[in-house]
Amino acid sequence: MLTLADVIEGLLGRRQVESAQPIRRVVIDSREAGPGDLFVAFVGENTDGHQYVAEAFKRGAVAALVERDVPIEALKYDLRSGSTLPSFRSLSLPVVLRVDQTLYALQQLAKWWRSRFKDLRVIGITGSVGKSSTKELIAAVLQQQFTLLKSEGNFNNEIGLPLTLLQLETKYQRAVLEMGMYAKGEITRLCELAQPVVGVVTLVGPVHLERLGTIEAIAEAKAELPQALPANGVAILNYDDERVRAMAAVTRARVLTYGLDPAADLWADDIVSEGLEGIHFTLHYRTEAFHVQVPLLGRHSVHTSLRATAVGLAEGMGWDAILEGLQDRRAALRLVAVPGPNGSTILDDTYNASPASMIAALNLLSELPGRKIAVLGDMLELGDYEDEGHRLVGLRALDVADVLVTVGTLGRMMAIEAIQNGMPRDRVQMCETNEEAIAYLDRVIQPDDTLLVKGSRGLHMEDIVSVFARG
Repeated sequence: MLTLADVIEGLLGRRQVESAQPIRRVVIDSREAGPGDLFVAFVGENTDGHQYVAEAFKRGAVAALVERDVPIEALKYDLRSGSTLPSFRSLSLPVVLRVDQTLYALQQLAKWWRSRFKDLRVIGITGSVGKSSTKELIAAVLQQQFTLLKSEGNFNNEIGLPLTLLQLETKYQRAVLEMGMYAKGEITRLCELAQPVVGVVTLVGPVHLERLGTIEAIAEAKAELPQALPANGVAILNYDDERVRAMAAVTRARVLTYGLDPAADLWADDIVSEGLEGIHFTLHYRTEAFHVQVPLLGRHSVHTSLRATAVGLAEGMGWDAILEGLQDRRAALRLVAVPGPNGSTILDDTYNASPASMIAALNLLSELPGRKIAVLGDMLELGDYEDEGHRLVGLRALDVADVLVTVGTLGRMMAIEAIQNGMPRDRVQMCETNEEAIAYLDRVIQPDDTLLVKGSRGLHMEDIVSVFARG
């Protein structure tokens, strides 16, 4: 376990003090601080963590990482470049550790801590869609044979990934980490910290197009993961996405492709969706073929299964363990079915949204019985693809939904596209807010309806699900 002496050594590059005080967790929210924690004070657009150092100490934190002076009665240890370090060898608690920049210090500490685990193998995952579900299923497979750490929630950025790395202990044999990005160079930086030996790329789509400008720029940013892999690593690439497939040319690692094309190294056919009961398909690898049934929702989940299988193969697992992991119902996938009012079913896919994931969710809705209600919200950060992306989803909703409910200003584009192409106006409801959608749905939900609720995270459409979910 990380100790306070380790923290200071990781930041300075040498052992400066002796303290066996364990660091239970590293936290960035003072409200989450507890006994034995290290609190990192960040300066954000709307808040300054330095004003909460006292609260973190009150809750039991033993140390705080700061980049500004804090008016608090505590031992202060100046680790900034050029500072003269005090001569004491032990520390009284709590202690304030002053650094030049807290984000950089957190990353450097995480990099140093990860480097101590020489036998650890890190699996990195990136892509425009499907990172979280892929992470969960990979973890379910690897857990059949290895003790592992995985990133939780949305801990996939320049702050979240270091926080995950700082949870490493000697018991972990594998770490499964999401790697998100908003700009070029970010995945390269995350790879410098985590040192992945296996890299999985899902697909390239117009997510964050507003920031990066072109789909080609997004592909270049995602390619930073296979580029960073060592020569003895494995790059697991989606053969069905030509931009991902092309990443084979930029990696030193061995390439293992997956997809629905028989030209891929690992591929699937005979796909049958059983609705809420899952999917089954035939999986092919070299001369072997396996009939697989997994409790995942939607045909797009075949790719998720192939990615997890590929990681299992890359890690030397046998087929029995891989197939057992694929059937693990405890894998907390993003899209879940929950009971709704009057015997209805709600497909909760509110974590985030892009055109590709929206259409995949609508495809699943099309496979389910009963009247189909699609509750779809704005897709954010699409840049120049904003109009086309929303129109494409509107056209697919026209084919699938008996009732279309849109939320938000951009969501109206989906509704208008559906109406202009033949969807009766009385089957479309355009709402500005979640509250409007809730009021409308409360009037129209009938027994045995199936509702899909999906939109970008910024819309908080989980509020709609929470109102109607039963149980």
